[in-house]
Amino acid sequence: MSEDRLIVDDDNPEWTREDFARAQPLAEFPDLASAFAKLRGPQASPTKQQVTLRLDPDVLAKFRATGPGWQARINAALKAAQV
Repeated sequence: MSEDRLIVDDDNPEWTREDFARAQPLAEFPDLASAFAKLRGPQASPTKQQVTLRLDPDVLAKFRATGPGWQARINAALKAAQV
C-alpha cells in the first residue's frame, strides 16, 4: 500500500481540534487508569539504565523483525560481545 493513500477507519476517526479541546486526562477516570496500571507497573528495583544509542538501520530492522522482546535480544547480544 502506498504511503500517500488515505486510510479511513470509521471505528477510530482522526481527532479534530474540538476533540482535543474536550479531551480529559486519564487521571480523571480512576477505574480506567487503574486498569492500565495493572498492565505494567514500575520496576520494583530498577536493574537497567535507559540510554540513547545509535544503531545502523539494518541492524535495528533485523532485531525489530524478530518481534516482541527485540530490545532484550539486543541487550543479550551486547552482553555476549563484552570483552
